[in-house]
Amino acid sequence: MHKIIPVAPFDAVVFGATGDLTMRKLLPALYTRFRDRQIPEESRIVAAARTPLGTGEYRDLAAAALERHVPATDRDPDTVTRFLDHLRYVAVDGAGDAGWEELANLLSEHPDHVRPYYLATSPSLYGAICRNLSAHGLIGERSRVVLEKPIGHDLASARAINDQVGKVFPENQIFRIDHYLGKETVQNLLALRFANTIFERLWNADVIDHVQITVAETVGVEGRGGYYDTSGALRDMLQNHMLQLLCLLGMESPLSLDADAVRDEKLKVLRALKPIPAHEVPMRTVRGQYVAGAVNGQPVPAYVVDLAEDRSSLTETFVALKLELMTPRWAGVPFYLRTGKRLPQKVSEIVVQFRSSPFSIFSDEFAREPNRLVIRLQPQEGIKLEVMTKEPGPGGMRLRSTGLDISFEETFNQRYPDAYERLLMDVVRGNATLFMRRDEVEAAWAWADTLLNAWADRPEPPRPYPAGTWGPTAAIALIERDGRTWHEDIG
Repeated sequence: MHKIIPVAPFDAVVFGATGDLTMRKLLPALYTRFRDRQIPEESRIVAAARTPLGTGEYRDLAAAALERHVPATDRDPDTVTRFLDHLRYVAVDGAGDAGWEELANLLSEHPDHVRPYYLATSPSLYGAICRNLSAHGLIGERSRVVLEKPIGHDLASARAINDQVGKVFPENQIFRIDHYLGKETVQNLLALRFANTIFERLWNADVIDHVQITVAETVGVEGRGGYYDTSGALRDMLQNHMLQLLCLLGMESPLSLDADAVRDEKLKVLRALKPIPAHEVPMRTVRGQYVAGAVNGQPVPAYVVDLAEDRSSLTETFVALKLELMTPRWAGVPFYLRTGKRLPQKVSEIVVQFRSSPFSIFSDEFAREPNRLVIRLQPQEGIKLEVMTKEPGPGGMRLRSTGLDISFEETFNQRYPDAYERLLMDVVRGNATLFMRRDEVEAAWAWADTLLNAWADRPEPPRPYPAGTWGPTAAIALIERDGRTWHEDIG
């Protein structure tokens, strides 16, 4: 059993405290860390939003949120009551003047506490909230600010947000959160690569044929149509989550686990992404949009119906790409990425496919089937190495692919903290290793902008695909024209 080390006492201020992110993710994460005694009793969680509420009313909302989003087996009535006692509510106008004096007075009661400010708001409010924090003397050496994605919708807007926040907070106090980096398996990529000689020596173009990264969702826009239709799959998922996974897969070994040492190497990967020339965009990228179909046996409507607006849309709900890294380690190795909504399964996985053996002494038709390393990020975190073995019994040497399978939950027989649980505690500690630095965010946008601009110059509608399938047929052609195929043996 891992040892739980309490963090320093803190006053965490959550702006946007009545929103979906706070209710669905942040409060459950904080409750679970409190239940496991990682949050000291003297800590407080200050909820801040424009809605005129009293602390008692907000605690009722929080209690209902915990009942909805924390499994009953993980809720203890006495612990829930004690947790709710640590909540305070202040009605604050992030862009205006109302409520700031009351917030300042509340925080002045514990001037020595760590002060994380979590901006669970629209990015358009980031600059105004930070300016108000500064104007009211609420920023000190023990302050941190947490920025939720999206940080901008292109390079120019990302720079503008970073400039606004950076005028108030130094870079080492800014935590740009990507919850994918808090997943246990994602962090295990570092251990897998750099703590195991067997993999690090094989982690190159001489041995690896190609890499696939899939992030699939069964849901549609779920009431987020207004945001999603101005974003699309590339901005919402690929530009941040998936490029971060690519960084961890493709980076060189950092000198240490120091936050900047790790992020320096990730930045090099982003800068090594080979640009896709405009004339190659139709061959190396696929945009799709789901139409009516069935997911898990249930009929679901088309994307334009999910928008709840009677209009067409050119926004992609699916994207597949073929990428390359311009580094000696990865020269000539393609990275195939795909993500989409209304796909057959909710799954996130990485497949590292090794090259086939150039010669086989076995006559079996499967003898040259390549080895694969499958890294499952969700729903069941684990790692599987597919190797060739002999089928048991007499009758000759018959081979088949067998998985050496590690399920983290079964192997270690313990619950793993949710990504937000881990990341929130890292904010309190001031550990920025799993958070994005400004230059990382801007390098990712610089690459994404070239693709977005190429799509804008050729305004073709996204290819339709029935909900419940693995995307447009063009996505299959994207990889199969190279003599490869998507890994869909997902269990």
